[in-house]
Amino acid sequence: MPLPDLSSAHPTRRPATSPPRRRGRAAGLVGAALAGAALAACGSSGPSASGTTTSTTPTTTAPSTTASGGSTPFYEVKTGQVTGLGTVLVDGQGMTLYMFEPDKQSGQSTCYGACAQGWPPLILPVGVATPVAGPGVQASLLGTTHRSDGQTEVTYDKWPLYTWVSDSQPGQATGQALNNLGGLWYVLSPSGRVITTKLRS
Repeated sequence: MPLPDLSSAHPTRRPATSPPRRRGRAAGLVGAALAGAALAACGSSGPSASGTTTSTTPTTTAPSTTASGGSTPFYEVKTGQVTGLGTVLVDGQGMTLYMFEPDKQSGQSTCYGACAQGWPPLILPVGVATPVAGPGVQASLLGTTHRSDGQTEVTYDKWPLYTWVSDSQPGQATGQALNNLGGLWYVLSPSGRVITTKLRS
């Protein structure tokens, strides 16, 4: 599967005071220079697990909407359906969430730089301390990890969670089983099980 043109991808961080980022993204080819930068970002030269401070704090209180009673927050973790994979974790906008094998279920992220551009981590806005458990997920498996850039990423069963820039709408999982930007990427079941099934192209 061709890698996306990350130069045109949307920013990986959501400002705390802005609405959730738009999901429409166009996939394209990635140059050799970007691939090299990606390997450096996700490989041995990137921040290691020891370079992050982790706080894996599951929440048992799980509001399903924003404080104002509006739409579901983008950082909510809930379940959705992907053809060929079944029920998987998705974010508040219904976009498929992934785990990164090099994270080794440590509760700490190893995906930074170009890696985080291709696979934006699920970040809590400033002022939000706990993740939101939506329909179908186990609140006890939700937690957080403090990234080396100071942001707080949502985890599930100690797997940091990410989206993939080539997924443009709910129900897609074009990143499933990809060996990309330093390691393999898979979706997770509501029980926290890593689903390694490969989708047919």
